[in-house]
Amino acid sequence: QVQLVESGGGLVQAGGSLRLSCAASGRIFSLDTMAWFRQAPGKEREFVAAKSSAGTPSYTDFVKGRFTISRDNAKNTVFLQMDSLKPEDTAVYYCAVRRLTRTTYDYWGQGTQVTVSS
Repeated sequence: QVQLVESGGGLVQAGGSLRLSCAASGRIFSLDTMAWFRQAPGKEREFVAAKSSAGTPSYTDFVKGRFTISRDNAKNTVFLQMDSLKPEDTAVYYCAVRRLTRTTYDYWGQGTQVTVSS
């Protein structure tokens, strides 16, 4: 069983930065994909970024050039560095894990709130 715990959310002004962390307990393999999603009030949850050790990171278009995902496999931790934040980035950010052999994300964290003021 895998448990994910996010941290690092908070309130920041537009143009500022935040760094989210997600620590996983249980067995995470380097080829598993660790990802970030977000959900704004009244909206569907959407993909933000993902990274496995097998390839380059992937990002959704609206965060490219502003957000950076990274992993520390030794510590089973994934990070999301968020720069040049915009009010529309306000959302609950979730960490998730997809096993190499799976097509869905089966493990989710409880989420951390990010609020960007204008």
